[in-house]
Amino acid sequence: MTGTPTSLRERKKAKTRAALREHAMRLFEEQGYASTTVDQIAEAAEVSPSTFFRYFPSKEDLILVDDYDPLLVEAVRAQPPEVPPIEAIRRALREVFATITMEVWESERRRQKLLAEVPELRSRAMNQMAGALDLICEVIAERTGLPAGDIRVRAMGGAVAGVVLAILPPGRMTGNAPLQPSDFDRLVDGLDLLQKGLPLT
Repeated sequence: MTGTPTSLRERKKAKTRAALREHAMRLFEEQGYASTTVDQIAEAAEVSPSTFFRYFPSKEDLILVDDYDPLLVEAVRAQPPEVPPIEAIRRALREVFATITMEVWESERRRQKLLAEVPELRSRAMNQMAGALDLICEVIAERTGLPAGDIRVRAMGGAVAGVVLAILPPGRMTGNAPLQPSDFDRLVDGLDLLQKGLPLT
């Protein structure tokens, strides 16, 4: 019986988080990112500003926080221990992104467009890449038993991050090429090439 209230509570929290994001996206698109305030977003979602800050530390985080990173890390950690790191990442990507609906894809495209169009968001997103690399290295280190700072772990993590950057559409950072489901198919294929040693023939 103790699991049911927790589940209901978590669903309510997820619903509130999604509502805040959806209303924020609408307001950003209607009146501009800079002109939209936290108070306006909270009012549209019918919550208090203090509730807003329990879900997002700042207005920027509505766009910058990627909800899929924790899911991907969890999916990598769930792979059998004998699976090599890159293969574990490939499998995790397939598992997580296979569950994404077209509605979610549309929301993600809107988020990516704002990231590309708003200079301060774009700048912070670029800075976040270092954090993403650390996250990749963390899960690789867990699977190999090596320290996360080991040069072999860092090199492999950097190679994985490099594949991600190489696969993104050329206009992604300018908002001219929104992400498509096929981009993640290409990402998985790119990781497969990395695992094989990047053969060119």
